[in-house]
Parts: sequence; structure tokens; C-alpha cells
Amino acid sequence: MIRRVTLPLSDDVVFDEIVDVRAPVEYAEDHVTGAINLPVLTDEERQKVGWIYKQESAFNARKVGAALVSKNISQHLEEHFSDKSKEYSVLLYCWRGGQRSGSMATVLSSIGWKVFVIEDGYRAYRRHVVERLEEQVANAAFVVLNGYTGAGKTLVLQAIEAQGGQMLDLEGLACHKGSVFGGDPENPQPQQKRFESLLFDSLSDFDLSRPIFLEAESAKIGRLNLPNTLWQKMKSAPVIEIDSPRQARADYLTKDYEEWLGDIERVQATLDRLRGFHSHQRLAEWKERTERGEWNALVLELLEEHYDRRYKVGGTGHFQVPSGKVKLDRHDSASVARCAEEVIEKGMALSFGEPLPC
Repeated sequence: MIRRVTLPLSDDVVFDEIVDVRAPVEYAEDHVTGAINLPVLTDEERQKVGWIYKQESAFNARKVGAALVSKNISQHLEEHFSDKSKEYSVLLYCWRGGQRSGSMATVLSSIGWKVFVIEDGYRAYRRHVVERLEEQVANAAFVVLNGYTGAGKTLVLQAIEAQGGQMLDLEGLACHKGSVFGGDPENPQPQQKRFESLLFDSLSDFDLSRPIFLEAESAKIGRLNLPNTLWQKMKSAPVIEIDSPRQARADYLTKDYEEWLGDIERVQATLDRLRGFHSHQRLAEWKERTERGEWNALVLELLEEHYDRRYKVGGTGHFQVPSGKVKLDRHDSASVARCAEEVIEKGMALSFGEPLPC
């Protein structure tokens, strides 16, 4: 049986797994969270069929495409579906819920499995994410954690979550720490659409009537843009400042970036990106520190001469003037936990318009 369904799914749409039958490159750009990729056309095969469609005829493209799709579905039957029981059910989709998902659905249904197909495919999912994400952001009670670079905002967010609070880890979702040094080649950033789907998934898990804590970020994290509705909501949200001494911040960042800082070539290449802000002599001095392994001194000077001078915490930048301040003199687990507890207390008060606890 094949049943076409629309989003959001009704409660009677019950399935064992979600299968994205699009090409791997389409899946990598974005997909329904939890879906596995069983392409009926590979990236190369999809390009080949498209070329035939444009250069020869739609008929020839369909003929070649049908052969390739049949071959790939056969392989999936022999491998992925070989151990599925009679009670197995699946939710399928392709780009627009057309021929690719229809081909897979026809074969699986003929075996006797229950098959659901998303009407209009991924396009419907993308519309659903964009519309719902805008609604979620409009209804959310955000509390922004601000503070100078290295204050430990991410640590505090993690401790808030551990204590039962709600936190939206924008840097974690974006796979980037938000600064010029924040990228990780071994853990690349997702595509923009995937990032927005991850935001939607995270907000879907929250109680929007309770405060959601998140870190003050720029409109762009690495190469990813925050959705404008989220960015505007953050700028108007109440702010709590995490106040940490510069040396404590330098100590924390040196440890947090320990593996990264060991790559002298990469650090020096990143320092070169600061040419528009600092003299050649100063950059040369910082590079000499990398060669001598003086990482803590380098981080301390970068904080003092670059980051702290360019980052505004007191409300003169993008965000509101902090409604409260919480001290974090050290970044050990006990200190961070105490800080998180105080932030939660202040955040609850701000969300309900109550006076901040002293």
C-alpha cells in the first residue's frame, strides 16, 4: 500500500525509518533529520540523465534513467532491505515526491510493505522548516549570554543544560567557534539549509514558554548566516553578561584550543588574516611566539590588543545592555556550575519580568 502524506505528519503515520532516495549531493546539502540515504540515482548518474534530457530528449532520458533506477533499487533490496520483516513500514521522499520516490515506493509496496511518500518531497520539508522556524523564533523566550572572548559562555551553556535548563548551542550546530580561529577542518560546517534544519530540530524539543539560553553571536558564524528572524530576536532579547578576568580567559582558551594551537603553520596563516587590523611588526612578533611555543602569552595579547578592543559587551554593540552580570573567575567545573545556577535564576526572572535576584 502506498499512501501520500503531507507535513506536518498526522499521528497515524507510523513508520520504521525514513529513506531519502535523492542523490548523495542532495542529501548532504540537507535532509529530513533521521533519514538515511538510499539513492536511486548516484550523483554521476543523475548528471548523466540530466545531460541526456537536455541534449537528446526526455524520452531517452527516461529510458536510461529507468534502467539505472531499477539497478540501484535492486541493489538496495539485496542489501538494506533484505532483513526487513513483513511488518516493516517506511517513509520515502525525493526532491518533489515524483518519479524517484514513486519508483522506490512501487517496488516496496509490491513486496507487501506499507509505504508512505511525502507529498512534494524535500521541497515540502524545506517549506515546513522555514515556516515553523519563523514561528518558533517569534514565540521563544530567549536570554542571551554575552561576555568577552573566552569568558566561558559555551561552558556555562553546557552547565545550564546539565542542570535542566534549555540552551541553544549555535556554535555547536554550526561546527564553528565563532572567531577567526574558530573553524575545524576535521569537522566542517554543514550547508546553510542543513544548519537551519538543525535549528528547527533543536527548537522543536524546547518548551517555548521557558527561557532558552544562547550565546551572543554575530549574524554570521563562520560561513553560515543566522536566520534573520533569529538574529533580530536575539538583538532585542534580555542579556546576562558572563564576567571573567582576562588572564582566566587566556588560560581557558589556551587549554580549549590546545590541539589547534599546536599546528604552527595553521595558526600563522590565521594570524595573517589580521593584517588589516595590526602592523606587520606586531604580526611578526606574534608569529615568533608561536615558534617559541608561547601560547598563553600569545592568547593573552590577542585578547588585549584585538578581541577585547573590538567586542562590545555593554550594549553599545548589537545586543541590549546587560540586565545582570555573573562572575566567573575560574573555568573549573565547580565554578562553571555555580555560574550556570545563577544565570538560570536571573534568566527565569528576566523571562517573567521579575526583579533580578541580588
